[in-house]
Amino acid sequence: MEFSYIIQIFIGFIGLVLIAIPFSSNRKIINYRHIISAILFQLFLAFILIKVPVITNLFSYLADAVAALQIATGKGTEFVFGYLGGGTLPFDLAQKGSALIFAFSILPFIIVMSSITAALWYWGILPFIVNIFSKICQRLFNIGGPIGLGAAANVIVGQVEAPLLIRPYLSKLSNKELLILMTAGMSTVAGSIMVALVSMLQLQFNDLNLIQHFLTASILSVPAAILFANILMPSNEVTDFEGDETPKIYENTMDAITRGTRDGTDIAIGVGSILIVFIALVYLVDSILGIFSIGNQALSLQMILGYIFAPIAWLMGIPWEEAIVSGKLLGIKTALNEFVAYAELANLQDGLISDKSKLITLYGLCGFANFSSVGILVSGISAMSPERKPDLIKVSLKALIGATLASCMTGTVIACFI
Repeated sequence: MEFSYIIQIFIGFIGLVLIAIPFSSNRKIINYRHIISAILFQLFLAFILIKVPVITNLFSYLADAVAALQIATGKGTEFVFGYLGGGTLPFDLAQKGSALIFAFSILPFIIVMSSITAALWYWGILPFIVNIFSKICQRLFNIGGPIGLGAAANVIVGQVEAPLLIRPYLSKLSNKELLILMTAGMSTVAGSIMVALVSMLQLQFNDLNLIQHFLTASILSVPAAILFANILMPSNEVTDFEGDETPKIYENTMDAITRGTRDGTDIAIGVGSILIVFIALVYLVDSILGIFSIGNQALSLQMILGYIFAPIAWLMGIPWEEAIVSGKLLGIKTALNEFVAYAELANLQDGLISDKSKLITLYGLCGFANFSSVGILVSGISAMSPERKPDLIKVSLKALIGATLASCMTGTVIACFI
């Protein structure tokens, strides 16, 4: 690694923290020891998840499992949708790859993975893993059991499902703890979504184990989320468990599978609907902006977002000449959503940015930090604890800022190892 690049990464860590400080509710009591601990913990985790052979071998097995899941899901979609879902085509293809239909080939992965995740949670496999990670975060960052569990669970379950695990404690959490919960929810991607994203991006990253990188991104973003929540709303208030039991959310295996399937269907329909609306809106906005031009290039939403987010892309370790392209994707993710941004990344022309910059960008995009997610989280958590709705609204903007910076911090961390 060149000395100039080391300096860029160092500036990146400092720069992302400095961006958050002006938004802090009390800059005088920010615990800088926790900031340093969180960054060092992220670097330690990244080294283990990316460089340790035993862990990388485990991820290889997970990649095989994802491939098997794709085949199994394909069998289901083929039975229900015929050739639209991957069955034998009744005609010859004019263009290679044109038979891939997002609604029938990608979204079903969300449904299947959601049901599997629910079953693994009921069987106690996922709670065991989440509880270990939760206890580490509790010790390092002085947070209570409920918020440690809620934050860590976001690596596996969705941003609305994770608060459900600590529902009895939502009314007791401090505003800072609510901020941690929301920030962690928006800086990670649920396991069910990961599998769909792997299918979307495997042609763009055909030689990489994408499930390893998506899981690594979500795991690293949890301490980053706690870091930025501690900056944005520093406080020593801690809410702890009144007992030692992990909350029970399913009655039996069949209940887990059926409820997981129903939840996955809701998510899949929501993802498809949002993509239709937002891609249409982007086209309409670009049609209006296209009236104007800068030089010989028509003005577009992507161009504007690219220039706004280019400095943040540079702080992630991306060369300045490629930062506008990466910044455009970061901006699309924040203004629209991560699926639209990943769709743009999947269709990115060869040679626009290097493979390393593509991978750093993948990490920076890995999270639900966008305006629509703020509404989903506020409505979802307030449905579980209606009296906290004013507090949720109060911390929501800070959560969006913190989650965006957390995902970018994860990109900066991973730039040290690739």
